[in-house]
Amino acid sequence: MPTLGAIARAWGRIGVVGFGGPPAHITLLRELVVERRRWMRSEQFEDGLAAVNLLPGPASTQLAIYTAWRTGGPPGALVGGLAFIVPGLVLIVALAALFLGSPPDWIRGAGAGAGAAVAAVAVHAGLLLLRLAWLRTAPELRWRFVAYALLGAVSAATLGPWLVAVLVACGVVEVGWRRLAGGALSVSPFAALALVAASGSTFASLAWVAFKVGALSYGGGFVIIPLMQADAVERYGWMTDAEFLNAVALGQVTPGPVVHTVAVVGYAAAGVPGALLAALVAFAPSFAFVLVGAQRFDRFVANPDVRAFFDGAGPAAIGAILGSAIPLALALQENWQWAVLAGAAVCLFALRRGVVVTLLAAGVIGALAVLLGAPLA
Repeated sequence: MPTLGAIARAWGRIGVVGFGGPPAHITLLRELVVERRRWMRSEQFEDGLAAVNLLPGPASTQLAIYTAWRTGGPPGALVGGLAFIVPGLVLIVALAALFLGSPPDWIRGAGAGAGAAVAAVAVHAGLLLLRLAWLRTAPELRWRFVAYALLGAVSAATLGPWLVAVLVACGVVEVGWRRLAGGALSVSPFAALALVAASGSTFASLAWVAFKVGALSYGGGFVIIPLMQADAVERYGWMTDAEFLNAVALGQVTPGPVVHTVAVVGYAAAGVPGALLAALVAFAPSFAFVLVGAQRFDRFVANPDVRAFFDGAGPAAIGAILGSAIPLALALQENWQWAVLAGAAVCLFALRRGVVVTLLAAGVIGALAVLLGAPLA
């Protein structure tokens, strides 16, 4: 077994070069622990991947923590998980300080250009997840899949911060539908943090928003967008629409998990302390899930209540990702940004370019447009 130093270096490298979101992270982790170092058997890796895909929160982060746990026990999980998370976190906080400060116009233009592409990226991510989930769904369950997905889409477009309640409700309804309700769910942390958030403190409210991202988001990293947008922009006023679009774009073009976006929201709310608090609260459930439950992952994956819950919450979350494209598009404030959005859609769907390349190209176009005299809100 490797030393903690070796784990820190190996997982830290993935945290530095892991551009491209969960597919890239999963590939890099498998290459490291199964193919190159042979620290895990292939079936152990696949079982872990199946388990984290049933958990709420960032799946690739949980997989990084789980593979480090299999390699070095609880100390390895802590070291490997932090090594995977911290490089991207440091970079995104630095970029948040740049973009949310008083940057020159060309920097603001780059943010406006990349932000304009975010709605197309959300649709792209949602359709990919939708196709994969639809193929895994049994034919007799598909009518409920469609109902949950539609409910999630409508809720993301209209309900704002109450979306998380809809996601949980869809899971609970599916459990009840299968007449297997009971012990798999616990809502006490949900209720407790909701009450704390109601106290009015900026840090308490920020902790609640970050908790929703880390412990109550189902269906992949992109579902954090509808979970955060209404809170960050409308409910608490920490950011403008344009700044939130920048935050999402930064979360996509930096290495590591997309959930790093929450650190930009935290920075907007309360500076560096807010960014660190948001990241701590958002990632803490991932460590807790693995450290407490990794030895029980096989039973967790086989539990019918757990599967029923995610068969309800998962489609609703995918629908929410698609529905989030509506408020993201409506947040655009300049006519030229709509042209960038259309170009991003062509890049993603017709030319089949990657998300990072598309966002970077949109940022370059935005910077050039502003330098040539295009207006900025």
